[in-house]
Order: sequence, then structure tokens, then C-alpha cells
Amino acid sequence: MTSTRNQNPHMTQAPVSTPKDRSDGKSRRLHGLDAARALAIVGMLAVNVGPRKEDGETGLAVLIYDLPHGRASLLFMILAGIGMSLMTKRSRQTSAPLPWHTIVWRAALLIFSGLALQMLDHDISVILTYYGVLFLCGLPLLRAPTWLVTALAMVSLVAGPVVWLYMQQKTSTTFDFSAPSFTDPLWTIVHATLLTGAYPVAVWLAPFLLGMVLGRLALSERTVQHRLIGWGAVATTVPMITWLLLVVANGFPTSEYGWDQLMSAEPHSQMPLWMISGCGSAVLVIGMFLRGEQVVVHRLSWLVSAGRLALTIYVAHLFILAWLVRPGPNNLVEGYVTIAIMSVFFIASAHLWWRHLGIGPLERLLRWPPRLTR
Repeated sequence: MTSTRNQNPHMTQAPVSTPKDRSDGKSRRLHGLDAARALAIVGMLAVNVGPRKEDGETGLAVLIYDLPHGRASLLFMILAGIGMSLMTKRSRQTSAPLPWHTIVWRAALLIFSGLALQMLDHDISVILTYYGVLFLCGLPLLRAPTWLVTALAMVSLVAGPVVWLYMQQKTSTTFDFSAPSFTDPLWTIVHATLLTGAYPVAVWLAPFLLGMVLGRLALSERTVQHRLIGWGAVATTVPMITWLLLVVANGFPTSEYGWDQLMSAEPHSQMPLWMISGCGSAVLVIGMFLRGEQVVVHRLSWLVSAGRLALTIYVAHLFILAWLVRPGPNNLVEGYVTIAIMSVFFIASAHLWWRHLGIGPLERLLRWPPRLTR
């Protein structure tokens, strides 16, 4: 999720040695990925602040407000997979050992943090626990052939929703959109993480593995960037058009967990059409930021800084929601104002922090403690 100056998942050559970017042309950091991660964080912040759209509400303001719902988290997850591939690129291309201890350390910290942060009264589902588990799932695939990683992503995309629906039919239970916490029994933590929670690993393995595949591409090449933009646009629109045609022909699904739900493209429905469209929009955003690398470097450095402190911002926004915002906001205007204030505050703070202090306070914790690697 996050980057460091000494061990950065988004570096393809030598890491930078100062908070400021090098200008000698030797740094190969993909700043567009940092900017895309910042956009994902702002989008998740917007979704988490609320309020969610009520039935019957329409208008441009509502449409814009609801746009990140079901897409920001997928962008976040795909970037995680990309970061994992870039972090281990040298190990795949040479005989260098995999940094498995760093990955396990990060996964453990994220799982622990996610379970602990879910106990706050912020009224959202913390994604960090799932994030950490997916790190562990990706670990044995770091040197796997790309075709195998792609095939497993497709299996998750197709089989995950089927298993998700089947288990609900067998148990006659509609799975809750909630993440586990330390207050839950161990079995609840396990099944909420793997299948029944907010971001079930059985389904969300697909975007994470897609990110790992994308991270193996030559992302700095324009041909690759153009393909990301083109295929991302296709993947974003075709599933939505398909969904609309299916609704016109068959109507909306009539049961909460019937097989007709497989045609749904509703945000966080866990169904394939939504997953493909959401991943497509994420790939489109990533491709556009990478294609506009020069603009990102010279005009959007503040967004890059926020992307580099993504974990710190994410955790901080949970505390602010729990301590200052909840139970609000109560309407769309309050939501817009709250999001604007929090976004400006976090981006400005991250930019100042990166320029003067470098790596973020929580990002430092993701590095394997040096004393344990000696």
C-alpha cells in the first residue's frame, strides 16, 4: 500500500535517498502510481464519510458523490498487487532471495491493525485486514508464471461470486457488509475475512492478482500505458451496458441471494460484472496517470506526496471519523463539505510531511525491522 525511500514497491531501479525527487534522470519511480493511490484514498474517504445515496435521489451532485462507491477500493486493491510485483521485481529477474520476511511483517501489521481499527466507532468496514491476508495469498505466487497468476485471477472472478451466493443459499443468511474486529470470535474473523465480510478474499483475490500481473508489465512504456487506457475504458463500459440490457430484458434481481444476482453490477455486489467494470475503471485511471507522468511530476506533486503516505492518511481518517464526524454527516451538503475539508487537510499535511520529513510515520512500520534481518 505504501512506499518508502529505502525499500519502495514502486521503484524499478535504485531507491531515492531524499524526500525530494531526483532530477538526474536515473530514478525510475513511477509517480503516476503514487498519484493514483492518492486518488484511491480520497475516493475511499468520500465513500466512508457518507451519507450514502438514498433511494429516489437523483441529480449531478448525487451522481458525482456516488461515483467512487465500489471503485475506489478496487483501485486501492489493484495498486496493492502492482506494488507487490514491483517490490519483488529484482528477485524475479535475478537469483536474489524474495523479501518474504518484509511481506509477512507487513501482512501481520495490516491484519493486526485492521482488526484493532474496526473496534472504533467510525461505522465503516476497514480494508486493512483483507489487504494483509491478500499479501500472504500473493506470497507463493511471486515467482509463478504470469499465465498462472492470470488464470487464478479469472478463477476468483468467476468462482468467487458463485461460492459467495451458494453459501448464502445453504445457510439462508445474507452476508453482512462488515469487517471483523478483535472483539469477534476466531471463527467469525476467519469466515468474515475469507467469504462473508466486506471484502471477501474469495472474490477480492481477483483484483489483487490482476494488480500483480499489471506490475509485471513495462508500465513506463507508452504502448503499455495506451493499452491500459484503452482496455480499461472497454472493461469499464461493456459490463455496465451488459447489465442495463439484462435489466431491460429480465428486470432487476428479485431475491437477495438467488442466482439472478450474478447479472448484477451494483457496487459491492461481489458479482463479476461489477468487479470487471470496477477493475476496468481502476486500470483506466492508472493508465492515465502513468501516461501523464510529466504532468504528475511537475503539477501534481502534492497528490504524489499523499499517495506515498496512504497508510497514514487512511488510519488517520478512521480516527477523525470516529472522534469528530460521527454520527454525521446528515445530508449531501454536509458530506461534500466534510470530504473537502478532510481531503485538503490530509493532502496538504502529507505534502508538507514528505517534503520535510520524508517517509510517513506509519509507513516506517511496514519496513522489516533492521535488527531482525541482521
